[in-house]
Amino acid sequence: MTGVINSIETMGLLDGPGIRIVIFMQGCCLRCKFCHNPETWEKGNGKEVTVDEIVNLVEKYKNYFGNDGGVTFSGGEPLLQSDFIYNCIVKLKKLGINTCIDTAGFGYNYDNVLKLVDLVIYDIKEIDSVKYKDLTGQDISKTDKFLKTCQNLNKRMWIRQVIIPGYNDSVDYMERLAIYISKLKNIEKVELLPYRTIGVDKYRKLNISYPLDNVPDMSEDECHKLNEYLIKKINKLKM
Repeated sequence: MTGVINSIETMGLLDGPGIRIVIFMQGCCLRCKFCHNPETWEKGNGKEVTVDEIVNLVEKYKNYFGNDGGVTFSGGEPLLQSDFIYNCIVKLKKLGINTCIDTAGFGYNYDNVLKLVDLVIYDIKEIDSVKYKDLTGQDISKTDKFLKTCQNLNKRMWIRQVIIPGYNDSVDYMERLAIYISKLKNIEKVELLPYRTIGVDKYRKLNISYPLDNVPDMSEDECHKLNEYLIKKINKLKM
């Protein structure tokens, strides 16, 4: 069994708990306007690897993981390669290694992955169906189905969303997002990520038009304030 990856980060600190190896899978059906990794879109542009190659690499770093660390499959969209991810997780769990997927919930045949994986980092793109289509180029129903599956399986989840100036950086959106998240169970962490323009040069090199060309970076301080407001609102709604 082989998969196609874009790259591997061996000491990741931002993609799940503890120190983690992050496997960035190649391929994604979404075309998010704020995406800063357009080089991961086309599956044919990646590197083919076997399950054993991934597992053997991860095992070398096992001593660094401690009690919380492990492996995160990110992307691209990892669940476009669900069979490969599943086979990796089976072997990693036999080694006692914690596993996580960072996903937009836009994949296929992922039930077996969800049954085994320890944590799901769920990337919310947009909660309104019309705006989701405009922002990603795809229909929200597919990711809604994924989220429902996670809920039915009682999966541990982190929630993330990129905050874009002039788009979703308002108190009004935080109010609606809080209602959306408060209805979910097993949410251990909610994190708003500030939009960054770091991917602009990649678009130019790939000769792709950048959709948010005139949008500035999101202020980290303002994003943090919105995050605090959101969490307080969620907690209040859950009381």
